[in-house]
Amino acid sequence: MSRIYHCSEAPQLLTGLRLARTSIARGELIVIPTDTVYGLAADAFSPAAVQRLLDAKGRTRQSPPPVLVPGVGTLAALVDGIPDEVNSLVEAFWPGGLTIVMNAQPSLAWDLGDTHGTVAVRMPDNEIALELLRDTGPLAVSSANLTGMPAATTAEEAELMLGSSVHIYLDGGPAGENPSTIIDATALGGPGGTVRILRQGVVSREALHGVLGDLLEPEAPAGTTPE
Repeated sequence: MSRIYHCSEAPQLLTGLRLARTSIARGELIVIPTDTVYGLAADAFSPAAVQRLLDAKGRTRQSPPPVLVPGVGTLAALVDGIPDEVNSLVEAFWPGGLTIVMNAQPSLAWDLGDTHGTVAVRMPDNEIALELLRDTGPLAVSSANLTGMPAATTAEEAELMLGSSVHIYLDGGPAGENPSTIIDATALGGPGGTVRILRQGVVSREALHGVLGDLLEPEAPAGTTPE
């Protein structure tokens, strides 16, 4: 039976975080607040839990979830080298609304779906999420909604869509309405490598260009469809 815990009340926050940690350890799903929209979370190193997340949202393995981390140290453990440009992006925008797709460490024993050897990583700017991540380690987290529906900005909206497929809902109050910006940084480090925006979100193109300069791919002309 799922339940919403209101994290503005200290007793419910402590109980909710404790039960959320237990749920993650058991391979169950939880919903957490972030600095963007609410997230549906699972143990990133449990293939069964990740599949449960995809099933709850109605997504296929072709849409693997990003991974939330508690800090830059965890990023270094998940990816196969961090280019200087990514370090600059992390310094500028983490914690915050920037998700960075990088080449994953090939030795990691996980299965997030059809990632083609990559992983999308973000450090959220939300203390409830960060406190949980410090205890659980990396979590596979996708927006808390059914595929094709708007992302939830409250725990109640998430519960209406996801219901009993989620064990614990942590209510951190209203979230933002915009998702994170997703960029592909896998080409950095190679000859002529650039960074491509995969999804525009809370971090603007202008802000990214301020850090990357000409390493940011130009915006596609209006009326064209990105590959």
